[in-house]
Amino acid sequence: MPGVSTFRSTLVRAAWGALAGLLAAYTALAVAELVAGLVRPAAGPVTVVGGAVIDRTPAPVKDFAIRTFGENDKTALQLGILAILGLIACALGILALSRPRAGAAGVLLFGVVGAVAALSRPDSTGIGDVLPSVVGALAGALVLYLLAAKAVQVPAPAGAGGWSRRGFLTAAGVTAVAATSAGALGRYFGGRQGQGAVASRESLVLPEPASPAPAVPAGVQLKVPGITAFTTPNADFYRVDTALTVPKVDAGTWRLRIHGNGVTRPRTYSLDQLLARPLIERDITLTCVSNEVGGPYIGSARWLGVPLADLLEDAGVRPPSKGGRADQLVARSVDGMTLGSPVEDVMDGRDAMLAVGMNGEPLPFDHGFPVRMLVPGLYGYVSACKWIEDIELTTFDAYDPYWVKRKWARRAPIKTQSRIDTPKPFARLTAGTVTVAGVAWAQHRGVTRVQIRVDDGPWQDADLAAQAGVDTWRQWSYRWNATPGGHNITVRATDGTGQIQTEQRTRTIPDGASGRHSVFVTVT
Repeated sequence: MPGVSTFRSTLVRAAWGALAGLLAAYTALAVAELVAGLVRPAAGPVTVVGGAVIDRTPAPVKDFAIRTFGENDKTALQLGILAILGLIACALGILALSRPRAGAAGVLLFGVVGAVAALSRPDSTGIGDVLPSVVGALAGALVLYLLAAKAVQVPAPAGAGGWSRRGFLTAAGVTAVAATSAGALGRYFGGRQGQGAVASRESLVLPEPASPAPAVPAGVQLKVPGITAFTTPNADFYRVDTALTVPKVDAGTWRLRIHGNGVTRPRTYSLDQLLARPLIERDITLTCVSNEVGGPYIGSARWLGVPLADLLEDAGVRPPSKGGRADQLVARSVDGMTLGSPVEDVMDGRDAMLAVGMNGEPLPFDHGFPVRMLVPGLYGYVSACKWIEDIELTTFDAYDPYWVKRKWARRAPIKTQSRIDTPKPFARLTAGTVTVAGVAWAQHRGVTRVQIRVDDGPWQDADLAAQAGVDTWRQWSYRWNATPGGHNITVRATDGTGQIQTEQRTRTIPDGASGRHSVFVTVT
């Protein structure tokens, strides 16, 4: 049947075109990765476009991504970008069968998009950042033009001068191998660029603190299966940030600048100069503002660092309560991220610091090596700048940092919260004594009471573990006489000011989630 034969021929022809488009896109990305490896790994097109997408994504969508994908949100974004790119590449390949120049031009257009995205990044180093996208697009456009032009002739009659199916597949295979080799070289060169940073971390010896952390009281860690550990191992500590590529900063070349409004003595420090100052060591619990009620984005570690208030005082900074001109400290990361902290909070005597160590070792790269900032009692997005390189003193009226521009609150003290770690939601339990346990936190205020309610019954006091300090979370447990049936268990905490955790449920935007965590269990 002529109609069926023609339709089948059209499908086969489209498949060849789609294959040519995919190979062109693959070549473009591989060549771009090679150029980025030679120039700057963070300038790769997927990274810069992904970063631009993150910057322009509405806060509720980001919040959804973190809730849905957790710490894999960046992987999901990159896979999404590649999937969309693959579909467009297939379409361009099919278009190139009849209009090869138009298909090639489409690939070049994506190079322009990548170049614009690279220049728009806060950490852009200039025109060199556009090279990966531009050179990759040129290579991809050339591959598409050549392969699509030949794909039209597949299958070719014997002796007709066109390409046979085998010839096209051979050319496609050679292209794929060449592109893969280019990508591998790009990863190799990119890895070499980070070797200095890795070596600088491996060779770093942290000095002993002038003010060691107070001894952790006995009884801080309850012996309850399933409860969260008091100290979170570095490998398990949550990571929520916007960096698609973790910055690898060489400690030897790193510098910190302190300047701005009210700074009478601007300062620039190397890491060695910071390490030569008196260091403090403290157990501090950090919480991400994206943490839902009962969520996982909280962790506690033993931090080693330089008191931030001392650095600011050396620069001539005074808090507003003492006549200072700046009420906001803007911290900038090497990747361009900005966070704004109240100067009054940083200088009110709490253990705000520029941390250099985490649980007895130099900061991991994921958590800000060589230096990060943290301020107990404030959510991370207004206090915990990783890979910090610049501190500018200004006012809240004069400048809105990254998250504030995206409708998050300027000031964000951590809310009193608690979480049930065990039993898990929808657990099936045996009637009798069941231990309900978890953690509660109200950094810089401390937790003085935790209560449990089963169904609509009265609030009952839980047993509290020892408290290591007001800046850390506190474990709790409750022995419940479980009776058969379905039960809802709810927890609430009271902080050191006497404030009871609110039952009013709010989302994370604009200043952190509130409400009470509960789990439903079935007892048999």
